[in-house]
Amino acid sequence: MRQVPGATDLGLMPRKITKVAILGGGLMGSGIATAMILSNYPVLLKEVNEKFLNAGIDRIKANLQSRVRKGKMTEERYEKALSLVTGALGYEKFKEVDLVIEAVIENVKLKQQIFADLEKYCPSHCILATNTSTIDLNLIGEKTKSQDRIVGAHFFSPAHVMPLLEIVRTQHTSAQVVVDLLDVGKRIKKTPIVVGNCTGFAVNRMFFPYTQSALLFVDYGMDVYKIDRACTKFGMPMGPFRLADLVGFGVAVATGMQYLENFPERVYKSMLIPIMMEDKRAGEASRKGFYKYEDKRKATPDPEIMTYIQKSRSMAGVTPDAELMKLSDKDIVEMVFFPVINEACRVLDEGIAVKASDLDIASIFGMGFPPYRGGVMLWGDSIGAKYIHGKLQEWAKRYGSFFEPCSYLAERAAKGIPLSAPAASQVKSRL
Repeated sequence: MRQVPGATDLGLMPRKITKVAILGGGLMGSGIATAMILSNYPVLLKEVNEKFLNAGIDRIKANLQSRVRKGKMTEERYEKALSLVTGALGYEKFKEVDLVIEAVIENVKLKQQIFADLEKYCPSHCILATNTSTIDLNLIGEKTKSQDRIVGAHFFSPAHVMPLLEIVRTQHTSAQVVVDLLDVGKRIKKTPIVVGNCTGFAVNRMFFPYTQSALLFVDYGMDVYKIDRACTKFGMPMGPFRLADLVGFGVAVATGMQYLENFPERVYKSMLIPIMMEDKRAGEASRKGFYKYEDKRKATPDPEIMTYIQKSRSMAGVTPDAELMKLSDKDIVEMVFFPVINEACRVLDEGIAVKASDLDIASIFGMGFPPYRGGVMLWGDSIGAKYIHGKLQEWAKRYGSFFEPCSYLAERAAKGIPLSAPAASQVKSRL
């Protein structure tokens, strides 16, 4: 097991987790439930009504059936795994669970209410975990007296496939809870990393600028599909716009609001996605986003998006930059990823992540960063802090504060220190 200061170095043994409850049978909840039953954990799946509960169980069945089709699972094993799931509409059976993972929509008030309920219905040893991808955990647990057992268990979509588990620990989370979750992570065959608590935690916060910079450059005249093509050619599974379609515009706007509230000085307020949403385009689920989806999941470029782009440009009041039209794929990749490196440097500097290698693992396993490039920080070091800093400064002058290099990056660029080298005066980690 990876060493985590203040948790794995205290001689604590993981407690036995025998029953897991999952709140929410949507895409994430059903994926987490699938990962659990594949490792023989009995799961109690709670939904708000019969219709949603049946839909959640159907998603789990579909996840398992796809394994049967691929020959990864026998029919007999399928039946056994499925028998481990019990549905629930109330909290009556929660008195016998050891771990709850909340996976409902990103709504602060709803999550606060759920955690207040969990505190009432779960046994006092039960771990109360949330799969939120952006909301500060202290806010979620604000209405409870159980902050020592509240923890983030952030899975990546699809949860039964993606190997990363981001364990988020607040200043109140007990070391025992972290050790327990690391053990569960290992048993369900995930690669866990432990990070500190802030908006977006480590992975999503680090990759938030991926879509932001792409949206900014589209306002300034760059082509949506050219950006996506450059990113996939670089080795990403999908470019920022295809990713926004997959995640769904509703989620993109909700997380965007979280960043806007917490990091207003470095959020680019593009109107493109809200304009498209007004016209009932919400991403892949609505069959139209930046791409159109006619059959299965095949994404086809859609010339109709030019109308929305022109509207977004006029609302932004910017003049398209002729220079941007002539850029090579290499230039585009730098413009999209250097802001990611800049944010990763802040995450390290604030002690949200303990070491650069955790961010490398997170970028590969959580965001599909090309493994042969070694992860986001290693790739940054292969280019050099000085070059990255210079480019970001140049773009900050031209396109605004979104690109402003942080002090951690500036210091390393000036002294010629690698980005991944530990800081001499490492701030007290938020872990």
